[in-house]
Amino acid sequence: MIQDSSYLLPGNHNGVLLIHGLTGTPNEMRILAKGLNAVGFTVYSMQLAGHCGNEEDLCQTTWQDWYQTVQDSADFLAQKVDNLFVAGLSMGSLLALKLAADRPTQIKGVGVLAATFKYDGWSIPYWVKKLYFLLVLFKKLGLFQKKSFIEKPPYGLKDERIRATVSESMLSGDSASAGLAGNPLPALAEMQLLAKQVKKQLPQVICPCLIMHSGHDDIADIKTNARLVEKNVSGPTTFITLDDSYHLITIDRQRKEVINECISFFEQIASSSSSSSTTKIP
Repeated sequence: MIQDSSYLLPGNHNGVLLIHGLTGTPNEMRILAKGLNAVGFTVYSMQLAGHCGNEEDLCQTTWQDWYQTVQDSADFLAQKVDNLFVAGLSMGSLLALKLAADRPTQIKGVGVLAATFKYDGWSIPYWVKKLYFLLVLFKKLGLFQKKSFIEKPPYGLKDERIRATVSESMLSGDSASAGLAGNPLPALAEMQLLAKQVKKQLPQVICPCLIMHSGHDDIADIKTNARLVEKNVSGPTTFITLDDSYHLITIDRQRKEVINECISFFEQIASSSSSSSTTKIP
């Protein structure tokens, strides 16, 4: 049975929905969640469908299932706050962008953290980059559906101490804490379908976007992922390049910078929203 690892940190009337990445867990958002909550935000870090279990659990779900849990979580948090923000890590940022595109009047701002439309970072093997586009076809044909792409060091982490802790939990099979060690090919195919859909919808994102990405991302190259978002969304963007982190920027060396930038970004929007709502028309 999959354990629900979602958690709610009560705060003020400004809420932030946090979305983890593919094969990840709400734990990878916990430091950010605590940082946001410490300054008053109500934070809900959700768990995507099929996650925090085994590979079979994940492969029984589709990207539509993942997105449905995002929508349900947004509805849950919206009942508790006046202003709703969303931030996602890796694939989670794609789901966050889709939510903003689908709910332009509800979502006030998006944190796009290490956006991942495709695995093309410097640590990804050449054959994976070249064959990635075939995964959807493989799934349709039922080929290689029991195979997984096993992650290799540095596991998205530049900080060696944190890397050792995360890899130990991940390789021990503690998926509820650190996620899965492998990326099942069927799940990667679903992520590719999600990426295709989100690319089409980027122009529909009209709210402000905070885009943060490492210039040394080992999983997703900044030029083909983060810059894609910056170029295609319709809302105003703030682009920040990190220089001392790899992919998992919410827990890596510059995690405090990620927290501070998110706080500043969301607070500024919340402040302007509050001002406009209290302004009286003469």
